[in-house]
Amino acid sequence: MCGIVGIIDRDGIDEPGLRTLARLNAAQIHRGPDGEGTLIEPTAGGRAPRAAFAMRRLSIIDLAGGQQPLWNEDHTVAVVCNGEIYNFVELRRMLVGRGHHFASGSDCETIVHLYEEFGDDCVHHLRGMYAFALLDTRRHRLLLVRDRIGEKPLYLAERDGRIVFASEAKALIAAGVVPFEPCPEAMFLYLHWEYVPEPRAAIRGVRKLPAGHLLSVELESFKVRQHCYWRIEDSPEIRGDPTTAIREQLEQVAELVIRSDVPLGVCLSSGIDSSAIAALAKSRYPGRIQAVSVGFPGRATQDERAMAAQFATHLGIPFHEVIVSPSDVAETLEEVCLARDEPLLDSAGTSLMLMMKRCRELGLLVMLNGLGGDELFWGYEWTRRALAKSERKRDALAGVATLRDYLQIHRPPYSYTAGLRWLSDLGGLRTGLRRWREDHSGPAERLIFWDLVPGFRAGELAAGSIFTGDFLRQVDPELAYLPFHHSQPWPERLDLVFTRLMIDTYLRENGLAQSDRVSMRHSVELRSPLVDYRLVETVYALRRASPDHQRPRKARLVSAMADLVPQWVVQRRKRGFSSPWRAWGLAVANAHSEKLRDSVLVKRGIFSDHGAQHLADQVTPRAWRTNPLVAESALRLELWARGMDGLARSAT
Repeated sequence: MCGIVGIIDRDGIDEPGLRTLARLNAAQIHRGPDGEGTLIEPTAGGRAPRAAFAMRRLSIIDLAGGQQPLWNEDHTVAVVCNGEIYNFVELRRMLVGRGHHFASGSDCETIVHLYEEFGDDCVHHLRGMYAFALLDTRRHRLLLVRDRIGEKPLYLAERDGRIVFASEAKALIAAGVVPFEPCPEAMFLYLHWEYVPEPRAAIRGVRKLPAGHLLSVELESFKVRQHCYWRIEDSPEIRGDPTTAIREQLEQVAELVIRSDVPLGVCLSSGIDSSAIAALAKSRYPGRIQAVSVGFPGRATQDERAMAAQFATHLGIPFHEVIVSPSDVAETLEEVCLARDEPLLDSAGTSLMLMMKRCRELGLLVMLNGLGGDELFWGYEWTRRALAKSERKRDALAGVATLRDYLQIHRPPYSYTAGLRWLSDLGGLRTGLRRWREDHSGPAERLIFWDLVPGFRAGELAAGSIFTGDFLRQVDPELAYLPFHHSQPWPERLDLVFTRLMIDTYLRENGLAQSDRVSMRHSVELRSPLVDYRLVETVYALRRASPDHQRPRKARLVSAMADLVPQWVVQRRKRGFSSPWRAWGLAVANAHSEKLRDSVLVKRGIFSDHGAQHLADQVTPRAWRTNPLVAESALRLELWARGMDGLARSAT
């Protein structure tokens, strides 16, 4: 696991450019405290190099010999890579059989030899999480590649024949590559989505290389091409018993992800996802796998320590716990908001980052987690409801569904504040009537998806009063809905569409992005076995053959793990990686409420002064008792902007 950076310049890279490269690399030292490397395109005749890469290394495989850049045998192909190639042992065996000679035991060295054999198609042989830059000095070209699911990031700043890339957007700001100017479209999307969907990035002039894409640059002509090399829709056909097929893939990925030359642990909660990963890894890891869990003071209902400890005892593995208090949240919130690289609302960031800090102290430099189980196996109730409502809209537009199908009373929720909203909504009748009108008057091509989440609706209602008029004129209001528009006619299998949407949006830009940034903030490699692309393809192909969205939650995962995860784990009520938000909110309000009154975003013409003052009034200990969702989102956006603004000032 590393951080990579680079500059590609049609006119050549001069000495100031190389100093910029050094600043970029230094800004990512937390991603790789164990070493660094630089690659500058070899030149002749005094010509300036057109490509230069650098990297920071976190040593995981071949601690002594895996320094990057990594070269092929005749030093004509080199790579710098962030991530892990999980199947490097099998690839190495195949490549040695084809006559290749390896200079190290690094997993990433397989990339240069695969490129020699297969050219750009080398990406089809890789299984893992990665973003890499490869230079072919013989053909005067280079590749930038990002893994299929999007576990590893790659940000691009492109202008006037110059491309600068980095693993983190913060590096581009800290090195002075781009000024800190929030992207209006990204800010608008964040208010609705609570994160910034790719390929947009939160900073103007910066974008993300999309997951599963390859960008090539011909250095002589400076012809730049980008293409998608993987789509979930192209998954190979699979038929047969889902339990057997999924278990086979779980066994395979468990064998691969435990490969490490440093101690390994698992982030353990009370649910089936992390329990399944712990059980699979425990029987294969050559050392002694350890478990780490997060808890909260007092008797918070979200505290899963006791249940996690019970399962760790069941497996016979050491157990460690991290206690996160409200004061911890308030004290680290600014650090968390900047560490995540882009504005992101998810409150789990603090717990995860403090857990990673503890893992580093324990010497656990590689951690496994259960991320992806909910997104892949219908673990979220809102997703199933959104799918059902989209199917109902399709039927309504076809004249099959009637108003009666919309007017349904839902059971009251458990929490007090949600109960008040339920009463105000007349148990769901008002929402049903509104949906009926929207489905018949709104765009026919629009699915019901993320707009079902309360934060989306709250952001939509608040946008006009929060943002300045000048800001809103730069943004198309329909932008927030674009990620879940589809082509006419309506797809017959909306469950397959939703599978792709969950991977492309919430999983990638909330779960995976946060996991990468906050774990690397403390130089820990976090691996997510349940998003292995072969497992994802298998689940998708089985779903294509036999729908499973109307079965019990995570039915196929539960069935596949029935002999390793006991029923007393499976039957627990779903909790998610949630937090005692009310106590946390009060602490945050006490510590940070005044920051919206002196807002960086007001000074930059994004928030209106009136809107910021109104938000600040909501971020108070008293107002927090009513869960001001938009104010919470706005505060995290403000803290992110303050952190980025500070980096930009330091760069000048």
